Amino acid sequence: MTGAVHTTGAIAASAFLLPALGFAIGPIFEKHEQRWQPVGRPDEFPNDNYVPKVITISDGIGETGKSTVYIRKRNPALDTDKLPKGFEGEQFVAISSRCMHLGCPVRYTDAAQRFICPCHGGVYDFQGKVSGGPPVRPLDRFYNRVRNGQLEIGPRFSVNSQLRRFSPRDPGEPLDGIGQYLYPSRPSIRKLDKLPTE
Repeated sequence: MTGAVHTTGAIAASAFLLPALGFAIGPIFEKHEQRWQPVGRPDEFPNDNYVPKVITISDGIGETGKSTVYIRKRNPALDTDKLPKGFEGEQFVAISSRCMHLGCPVRYTDAAQRFICPCHGGVYDFQGKVSGGPPVRPLDRFYNRVRNGQLEIGPRFSVNSQLRRFSPRDPGEPLDGIGQYLYPSRPSIRKLDKLPTE
């Protein structure tokens, strides 16, 4: 009788624990491929202001899968960050509208030349670096390239306060100091050296 009670308890506990474990571990192994998307001609984007464009982050879920990306041409006076090997020809800066505090949408305000998050008061400067509020790192960016006369936006990447590139991280995960080791990228996230060319 004791064995039957223990067996019944184990089955009942498994009914709760196994699905919870699956939901917790499952996203680690999901593959998130983002295709390259054309957003306009290169001459549409100035180097002293951002142009908002809507891209699809996740296919098959309608408007929920779309996001705004703010794009401008690289300005040699402002953009002094060293581009990684293989990306030296990148001519544009494409900034995500997802706040790095909790993921709320930020908006670029032209008059202030700042990205502002209305949810918790996060403020980012013209380059997307944190200038006030609770965000833990600069706004994420997107790889970009020019193909067949069109600017194309590719996968997202995260940056630290020196604008050094990292594999994408979730909001609230710092990348400065020990943060880059406390919040490693997930195994399913594409590494920078495995970025697709097509």
